[in-house]
Amino acid sequence: MNTHELIQTLREPATTKIVLLVADGLGGLPVEKGGKTELETANTPNFDALVKDGVCGLSTPVLPGITPGSGPGHLSLFGYDPLEYRIGRGILEALGINFAVGPKDVCIRGNFCTLGADGKITDRRAGRPSNEKNAAAVARLRTIQIPGVELFVEPVREHRFVLVIRGDGLGDAVNDTDPQQVGVAPLKAEGADPASAKTAAVVNEFIAKAVEVLAPEAPTNGATLRGFARMPNIATFEQVYGLKAAAIAVYPMYKGLARLVGMDILDPGQTLQGQVDTLKSVWDKYDFFFLHYKYTDSTGEDGNFPAKVEMIEKLDKVVPQIRALNPDVFIVTGDHSTPSRMKSHSWHPVPTVLAADATCRPDDVATFGERDCLRGGLGQFQGAHLMLLAMAHAGRLGKYGA
Repeated sequence: MNTHELIQTLREPATTKIVLLVADGLGGLPVEKGGKTELETANTPNFDALVKDGVCGLSTPVLPGITPGSGPGHLSLFGYDPLEYRIGRGILEALGINFAVGPKDVCIRGNFCTLGADGKITDRRAGRPSNEKNAAAVARLRTIQIPGVELFVEPVREHRFVLVIRGDGLGDAVNDTDPQQVGVAPLKAEGADPASAKTAAVVNEFIAKAVEVLAPEAPTNGATLRGFARMPNIATFEQVYGLKAAAIAVYPMYKGLARLVGMDILDPGQTLQGQVDTLKSVWDKYDFFFLHYKYTDSTGEDGNFPAKVEMIEKLDKVVPQIRALNPDVFIVTGDHSTPSRMKSHSWHPVPTVLAADATCRPDDVATFGERDCLRGGLGQFQGAHLMLLAMAHAGRLGKYGA
C-alpha cells in the first residue's frame, strides 16, 4: 500500500478548511558570512505572530542535496512523491494556459533568450521582455513549419512561451537545450530513444529556424527549450484526499500544476490583493485553498536581495486577512529555496509554519526564519509529508490499525 492508498482508506469527511500559502523560492542565504537571510532580514510581524501560534520546521522538497524545479517542489507540497511523479515542465506550462493537450502531443517550455553575434547566450531571459514583446516574438515563431508534425506556439508571459509538437511516434525523453548559463551556445537536442530522437530532430530544426525569424526582434532573438513532457496519468487531489480544492495563482505554470491534480483554477487577476479577495469570495465553496506567490522567487533569481526582502514583507501584510477567515489549518512555506546570493533554485530546506488552533502543539519559535525554524517542533521533514499533517490537523484522517 502506498501513501495515497493509505490516505484513501483513512480519510474522513469534515467541514474543516485548509489554506496552503506558497511563497515561491522562500528560503535564502546570507550574503555575507554570519549575516541574515532574506526572510530573517524582512520585517514580518504577521508571520511571526503565526509562528507563535503554530509549529515550525524546515521541509525538504525532494531529497537532501537535491535542487528541485518548481514542478517537483509543488508536487511534493501537494503530497505527490516527486520521485514517483516526474512531470516535465512543458506539460505544466501548457496546462497553465489551458491548452487542450492531446495524446499525440509533446509539450515544451520555451524561453526567449538573447544571442550574441557569435551565437552564444548573453541573457537567458532576454531581459524579461514585456508581454507585448513576447506576443510579437511568438507571432514570428508561428510562421515556422516542419513537415510531418503540427506546431503550436503560445505566449505565456515575459520570456516564457509554450511549444507543442503534435505528431505520430514522438517521444519526450529529450534533453533541455537551455545550458543554464551565459557565454555558451544553446545545447543541441538529443533523444534517448528512437521516438524521442524524432522529437529532437524536429526541435533542432525549429530552433535553427527560430534564430532566423527572431533576428529582427532583438533582444528576444533566440530561444531555448526545456521540460519535454507528455500528459501523465495521475490521481486527482479529490480522489486522493477527498478535498474540493481551489488554486489561486497568477502565473500560468502554477495554474498548470494545480490543474494537473484536478484543482479548480480561479482567476484572481494579477495582484496579491486580488488573490486574497478571490479567497474571501469562494471561502464557502471549497475545502482546500492553494495560494501561490511568485515574487519571492523571481527576485531571488535576479540576485536582488533587497527586492526579495521587500516581496516577503509585502506578502506578510496580507496574512491578517487570511487569518480573519479562521482557517482550521494555515500553512506557509515554499516549494524550494531561491537564495539571491546564488541567483537560482537551491537544495536548502524551506522554512515552514503550520498553525491549527485546535490541535497544534506549539514550539518555542517566535520569529519566522531559517535558523528559528530549524529549532521548531516539525524539525526537518520531507515536503511530501506536509499534506498528511494538514489532513491530520484538519481532523480528516482516522486511526491506522486496531
